[in-house]
This record gives sequence, C-alpha cells and structure tokens, in this order.
Amino acid sequence: MKKILMVIVDGLADRPIDGKTPLSVANKPNMDKIAAMGINGIMDTIAPGIRPGSDTGHLALLGYDPYKYYSGRGPIEAAGAGINIKPGDVAFRVNFGTVEGEGSIFDKVVVDRRAGRISDTDELVKAVCEGVRLDVEYIFRRGSGHRGALVLKGEGLSDKISDTDPHEIGAKVWRCKPLDDSEEAKRTAEIVNSFMEQSHRILDSHPLNVERAKKGLLKANVLLLRGAGMCPHIPPFEEKYGMKLAVVAGTTLIKGVGRIVKGDIIEVEGATGNKYTNLDGKIKAAIEALNTHDFVLLHIKATDELGHDGDFDGKREFIEKLDKAIEPLLSLDFSKVCMIFTADHSTPVMAKEHTADPVPIAIVHEGVRVDEVTTFSEFEAYKGGLCRIRGRDAINIALDLTDRAKKFGA
Repeated sequence: MKKILMVIVDGLADRPIDGKTPLSVANKPNMDKIAAMGINGIMDTIAPGIRPGSDTGHLALLGYDPYKYYSGRGPIEAAGAGINIKPGDVAFRVNFGTVEGEGSIFDKVVVDRRAGRISDTDELVKAVCEGVRLDVEYIFRRGSGHRGALVLKGEGLSDKISDTDPHEIGAKVWRCKPLDDSEEAKRTAEIVNSFMEQSHRILDSHPLNVERAKKGLLKANVLLLRGAGMCPHIPPFEEKYGMKLAVVAGTTLIKGVGRIVKGDIIEVEGATGNKYTNLDGKIKAAIEALNTHDFVLLHIKATDELGHDGDFDGKREFIEKLDKAIEPLLSLDFSKVCMIFTADHSTPVMAKEHTADPVPIAIVHEGVRVDEVTTFSEFEAYKGGLCRIRGRDAINIALDLTDRAKKFGA
C-alpha cells in the first residue's frame, strides 16, 4: 500500500512586517521544490478565525474533531511524558517559571514563565516528588525543556478548576479556583494550591537554584499549572483509518498527541523542541518509519519558539537550516508516498503568539494536479489548486490520493 508522510513545521507562518515574513525571505530551495512539485493552498487548521493550539491543530491534522475530543492540554502533555492516565485522573501542563517577591506564592510576581528556558530539571522534579505531600496520589514528570506534567489520581476530583499560570510577565501567580459549585472542584482547587505552596518552598531553596542565582541565572522556583483536563475516549488512529501511525517529535506535547491516538513514538537522540534539535536524525527516522508504518507524522518545533520570541532573523535562519535538512525527502518515490508539507498554525513574530492566519500547505504525490506555484510562502500558496481548506481536509485528500478513501454514496 502507498504511504503518507505529514511534515508539520510548528508555527511556520507569519503576518508580514514591511511586506515580508521569515518564510518569504528565507533561502529555501528545497521547500520551493516541494511547492513546484505539488498542489498548493492555504489551510485553516481548525476553522477561519479560530486560533489553534498545537494540540488542537495536530488533532485536526490527524483527522480528529478537536471540538469533540479535546479536553485540555494537560492530558496530552501527561501522555507525552509517559504517564498512564486513567478515567477520573486530572492532568495539567506545567511550566518551570521564575517568581520574585515576599509572602505566599500567590503574593509573588512572575518574572519569567520559562525560567530562562531551563532544560536540566531532573533534580528539581525529583525534589518535588520526594517532598510534596498531598491528600491524593500524584505523578509529576519532566517534559522537554522547561515543561512538565502533573497528574492527580483518585476519587472525587474535578477538572473544572482554573490555572495557576497568569499567562503574562509581571502578574502575580494565580490561586487555583473552582469553576463550578461542586465539592469535587473545590477539593481539587485546594489540593492544587497546596501543591503550589509546597513545591515553591522546595524549589526556591534547592541547591540547583541557589547555584543558578549565584551565576546570575533565573531560578526555576515555581511550577505554573494550566490546561487541566480529563482524558476522553479517543478512537485509535489505526482503528479509525486502518493505518499504522508513527510520530517523530522532540516535544512532549506532540508525543502526547501520538500516544492518545495509540500511535508509535519514534525516539531520536538529540531531538528537542528548540533550534538545536537533531534535524538530520529526525528526518532519517521519519524516512525509515515509512518502511514499517503507513502514516508518519514528522514534527519540527523551533519555528514556533522563535515566533514566540519575536525573533524574525532567528526564525528565518532556522527555516534555512531546516530547508537544507529536508533535502532527503525530495528523493522519496512519490508514486508510493504522499507527502503533506504544512504547519499547524501561524506564530507571527509581530504577535509573539498563535494567530488564526491560514498556513501554506503543499501536497506532493504522483497524479496530483500540479499548479503554477513555485515558491513555498504565505504570499504564494493561496494561488494554488487546493485553494483554502481546513485541517481535517488534509488527511482526507491524502487518503484519496493513496487509494484508501471509500466512496460516499452509490
């Protein structure tokens, strides 16, 4: 059977600054070749005007309705960290952050939501797990970089609670509050607030943070929680499509998306969510996975982080670096492989956040109606034969091209 390779460059697209975007000005001959070889268009990952998260965007690109199956980022992040989530468990996405000030943790101000993008958190995670005592069982694990995941386990819990992450610099840490009148929500909020207080005391005085402060580095002295959720039942990808799924990714979140749909996670040494990721290793692993799997999702993260940082030149430079790395993809046999090259959302450097601007998409396979687009960019893709589609359309188009689609009607 024919195979499908979906390459998702996270946050790739931008809004123009003086008529230019990092993608439009980058020297990217291989991406341009992909555009010239295929059929192009622009894509609203969720729907026009809806700002996608990376989690909801990837669910949609895998053909799942995020309005039906998404219950918060926490369960996906936890799955990506390797935590086995069961019905009734409440999961959170966690950032190591930095706070300053006096008094309770809820009196202190967030000065960095990523603790200087700390990555070596093993000892901090261990200290929290050994020192925090709650009324319920919990599992706390590190994710990629400054990220982590927390799962509360037990009866009488609720995910109808607020974040403790204020989502902005200069704001005080939020106290977790119940979002409904249930006793379960009130109890869960109290447990979260206890976790916040205890973990802060442990982290603030931890030797690793004391040493970081001496070196002029930011302390990773707070755990910012958000995206509380309980994992819903999601049909396995293979059950839904009859295809064996492999996911090649460096970030915990995208691994989590793969795990909740029962895909195989291909681990690659040196694969991260930043600009230093092992691009060559990830691309090699994705190509090799086509020998054993029917559908391979290859995820590249750094463009999103550089967009969040507002780094125009850095994003352009990484796009150029990625372009060189993807050259082996052009040697695939496109009579046997259908390649989708796209993004999950826009992260414009001018906004430093996800936006609803549609992203470029190119599909390469023998028999596609090759259009006149020869440049892969936000300004050219809309001229292509795909016109404007939604994220869930991409997999349907690939299924049809690879002779996997079923006829609708007589």
